[in-house]
Amino acid sequence: MFRLQKNTFKHGIHPPECKDETKDLAIRQFPFSPVVILPLAQHIGAPSELLVREGQEVIRGQLLAKANGFVSVPLHAPVSGTIRKIKDVPTVSGQMVKGIFLEAFPSDTQEVWGGDPLDLDTASAEDILQGIQDAGIVGLGGAAFPTHVKLKIPEGKKCEYLILNGIECEPFLTTDHRVMLEQDEDIFMGIRYLMKATNAENVIIGIEANKQDAADYLKSKIPADLPVRIQVVPVKYPQGAEKMLITSILGKEVPSGGLPIDAGAVVVNVATVAEIGRLLPLGRGIQERVVTITGPAVKKKGNYLIPIGTPLRFVLEQVGVEENISEVYMGGPMMGVAVSNLDISITKGTSGILVFTDENTPKKEDKIYPCIRCGACVDACPISLLPLKLGTLAKHKSYDEMVDEYNLMDCFECGSCSYVCPSNIPLVQYFRQSKAIVRKRKSNK
Repeated sequence: MFRLQKNTFKHGIHPPECKDETKDLAIRQFPFSPVVILPLAQHIGAPSELLVREGQEVIRGQLLAKANGFVSVPLHAPVSGTIRKIKDVPTVSGQMVKGIFLEAFPSDTQEVWGGDPLDLDTASAEDILQGIQDAGIVGLGGAAFPTHVKLKIPEGKKCEYLILNGIECEPFLTTDHRVMLEQDEDIFMGIRYLMKATNAENVIIGIEANKQDAADYLKSKIPADLPVRIQVVPVKYPQGAEKMLITSILGKEVPSGGLPIDAGAVVVNVATVAEIGRLLPLGRGIQERVVTITGPAVKKKGNYLIPIGTPLRFVLEQVGVEENISEVYMGGPMMGVAVSNLDISITKGTSGILVFTDENTPKKEDKIYPCIRCGACVDACPISLLPLKLGTLAKHKSYDEMVDEYNLMDCFECGSCSYVCPSNIPLVQYFRQSKAIVRKRKSNK
């Protein structure tokens, strides 16, 4: 491990940031929809296990489904109401999964079910990890990986650095930016819990230079007894990928196939930390999250605190959109997913909603041309893979060679290669499909 380049990583790209329209808009509470739709599979790992039945009345914050194993989290009621249906519901991936239709009580106070507060002074590291799992917390940056799993330090490893990821390098998104400006007390409380859970002695909050106001604000609020440092890094995509962030901040490389802890670090999204700091002292589960709603077709752009399970169609009705919308994305334009069904709902992993019309959708030529071997994809890849070679192998279905000789599984699908390809080759889609085939082959063995 060695420092590759001061305060940044090699390669990467600079797409237009497009954050100006929402970065200065404070977080606003979103109204409750008449019905919320809650997929049981909202995170990486086993879906939650159902605990309620049709016709049952529940209170906001009540447990609806429990964790179904270590890599799983529970699901809590985002509103008080009645369970109307339990049936398969669509998800952003296009898959159908079991879900809950919860009809909200009209004009209810929507007070939150109180749980067992987790006292920071007396809680052990294991208590805190259990508390984080019980609160249903997953990575709010978009990956939706159960946070307690990420925080579990393997035997023989040591967490030297707890890194808060406040980069938010995806164009358009400003949720983490607003959380850092508005929820500093929750962030520092979350840090206290995480330091005890990981035994980390050093805490660094990584922030891109286009959020200098957030960096200055948090720096002015650091409690005197916390070993927290703010580090501002250059604006570059995908600076927010945890392996890239570790390289930028610590000057270390996470080895191929390794985890951040192999570089002595644990990386947690800053909004996730704020949620830990807000929920654990109250013993509550997560019921809502901050979402950036923006794009040229949105009339009331902003950052909204939206109940989990709110239908996308209801969201768009509330903010108002142009009649001729052509594309809707969940997440950012680089790693988000184009939506094909407005009946999906906001989940814990939804960081943004982007809406475009025909006139303002970034034009992409449909035709795919042969690779001209210009090397632009190689120059863009942040982990120095050979996308042009991997693309050729993917077309020939040479999956074993992609894995064994060209480190396919290290690709984290940032999309930089596709973004710069002059031949319009959808390289990242090729790699995503190839990785899925490789994983399926392994699971069938």
